[in-house]
Amino acid sequence: MTVFEEIYMVVARIPKGKVTTYGNIARLAGNPRMSRVVGYALHRNSDPEHVPCHRVVNRFGEVSSAFAFGGGNRQRELLEEEGVEFDEDGRVKREFFM
Repeated sequence: MTVFEEIYMVVARIPKGKVTTYGNIARLAGNPRMSRVVGYALHRNSDPEHVPCHRVVNRFGEVSSAFAFGGGNRQRELLEEEGVEFDEDGRVKREFFM
């Protein structure tokens, strides 16, 4: 299994209405030092219906400004459609992290 496949398997398990970080995905995929690889893999994701990359945010709870499927605003829209809430600074509220 490739590193990308490992990453996609982990991301596929993030439940609707929850988020996690690039670092947590890296740790769960077997290498806590590959957060940037996680970002690259998600940018290359060709199956967003089954690999919900919009549920991955940075360590501060911020959405990506370079979200591959429509920019940061689209990532936030997708999360809000799932019931995820943001604080006044535009960060995902802690209770939505898994």
